[in-house]
Amino acid sequence: MARWVRRRDRAGRVLAVANQAPGALELYGVTRQEADRAAWTVEPAGRRLEGAAAINRVLAELGGGWRAMAALYRARPVAAAEEAFYRWFAARRSRFHRFGVTPECDEPGARCA
Repeated sequence: MARWVRRRDRAGRVLAVANQAPGALELYGVTRQEADRAAWTVEPAGRRLEGAAAINRVLAELGGGWRAMAALYRARPVAAAEEAFYRWFAARRSRFHRFGVTPECDEPGARCA
């Protein structure tokens, strides 16, 4: 996810860090258990969002069509559906490597712990 965000963040508004990067969890106050469960967004003021809420916050920052997609999350039924899908996907994320979804830290030369 971090690599995907960096490729699309032309304005450089999002700092996307793989949770396996040395010191990342400690720096942002996320436990290993939390990081293994979901994607996280930590805003500059310290507000923490997880799962679909975190992803939609990042999409909003990316701007353009991504911001429009993130706006849909404001509707309760959409948010509930996205959260349910996120939990389903997160529990099975390792199975998606077949479709080219490779964790950043599994890439050659990755700087991860």
